[in-house]
Amino acid sequence: MTAVSVAIVNDYPLVVAGLTLMLQPFADRVHVVDLAVDAVPDRPADVVLYDTFAGPEPRDRVLEEILARDATARVVLYTWALEDDLVDDALRAGFAGYVDKAATAGELVAAIERVAAAEGDVVVRHDAAEAALDGDGLNGPSGRWPGMEHQLSAREAEVVAFITQGLSNQDITQRAYLSINTVKTYIRSAYQKMGVSTRSQAVRWGMEHGLDHAGQCAEDPAGDRPAEAR
Repeated sequence: MTAVSVAIVNDYPLVVAGLTLMLQPFADRVHVVDLAVDAVPDRPADVVLYDTFAGPEPRDRVLEEILARDATARVVLYTWALEDDLVDDALRAGFAGYVDKAATAGELVAAIERVAAAEGDVVVRHDAAEAALDGDGLNGPSGRWPGMEHQLSAREAEVVAFITQGLSNQDITQRAYLSINTVKTYIRSAYQKMGVSTRSQAVRWGMEHGLDHAGQCAEDPAGDRPAEAR
């Protein structure tokens, strides 16, 4: 059986590298042919795997850009956002697969194979409680992300990445599909681990630790007020 060719898309090199490492033990089943950082894939692939970690653009826009390059691309969304309406919206928009980040590497590979075989819409989703644990880093999703060496969970790191990109808390709720209270909880816990107390300090920390999305960042207009005040 020929291995499925895969292109990996995300704006953070460490995330792309982590996904590549996840797939390496399954080289007889999936073969990574392109690593697209801050871009759409240049090489044709059976399946495009889009990791939503701190994406600076809405996921549907990323899909449009990928399909504009290759109208036959079959794109798998790799995400924490598991609500039924979000899954349905993504499949209607044209994503061929929807995979929970709580999935094991083996489950991810199996989903990629099913998408490549055009078995219809492919959804891999764990129950909400398990997904919440993984998102908080208690069980720990597979892969790598900026800030993990400083004990930031994947979700905390994503929120800090959005802050470093210049997004407000309300913007983050819309991009990460989280409630405002959950966003503030992640900010408080991340700030403790980072040793910062203000948003401008968090932006500087993010820039210094690879969370600034290819060098693009913006100071928050709220300046040095604590995050909880905004």
